[in-house]
Amino acid sequence: MSLTFYWYPKCGTCRNAKKWLDTHNISYEAVHIVDNPPSREELDKLYKNSGLELKKFFNTSGQKYRELGLKDKIKTASESDLLDLLASDGMLIKRPVLTDGEHVTVGFKEEDYEKIWLK
Repeated sequence: MSLTFYWYPKCGTCRNAKKWLDTHNISYEAVHIVDNPPSREELDKLYKNSGLELKKFFNTSGQKYRELGLKDKIKTASESDLLDLLASDGMLIKRPVLTDGEHVTVGFKEEDYEKIWLK
């Protein structure tokens, strides 16, 4: 299983997720989500494979999210517009994002990681 781990090294949640992966000897390719954000096409695939609402991909506690006033905008924006927004700035994406191409987790909850990634 080849995993891609989109993360932001200064993010505590990302560091906790990375520590969990390392502790469980799970190999992954670490991708800096700000320097190398997923493309719009990749985001679309991640979204569809995740089973989550697209708004769950937004970093709602981030400064950029607040600056752009997205709280109300994401309620009425189209899926296409939301994907364009996410692809425009890695800081808008909730992190970490972990995927094997089929399964996707957004954020870090240890119980989700255990259920999905400890196979």
